[in-house]
Amino acid sequence: QVRLQESGGGFVQAGGSLRLSCTASSRIEYMAWYRQAPVKQRELVARLGIGGALNYADSVRERFTISRDVDKNTVDLQMNSLKPDDSGVYFCTANPGRQDYWGQGTQVTVSP
Repeated sequence: QVRLQESGGGFVQAGGSLRLSCTASSRIEYMAWYRQAPVKQRELVARLGIGGALNYADSVRERFTISRDVDKNTVDLQMNSLKPDDSGVYFCTANPGRQDYWGQGTQVTVSP
């Protein structure tokens, strides 16, 4: 069982930046960030896959960066040039197909 906890969400003006962090209770090979806005379905934002492969949603590519700190068992999401459409609850997961492998989420609100 892997425990995940997100942090770093908050309020920011459009064009600003935030850095989210996800701390895992143990080392994991896969980590991904998802987000969910009101009246929208949860969507994949970025993932660091097995073997180190990186993937980003088209809407965040070149603005967001996912990175891992293996010593701290953390995965961060640096978010720059934020837009109002980036608002939502951001979740990290070590296995999208398992409910127990998700964090509780952290709220990101981007004002126009």
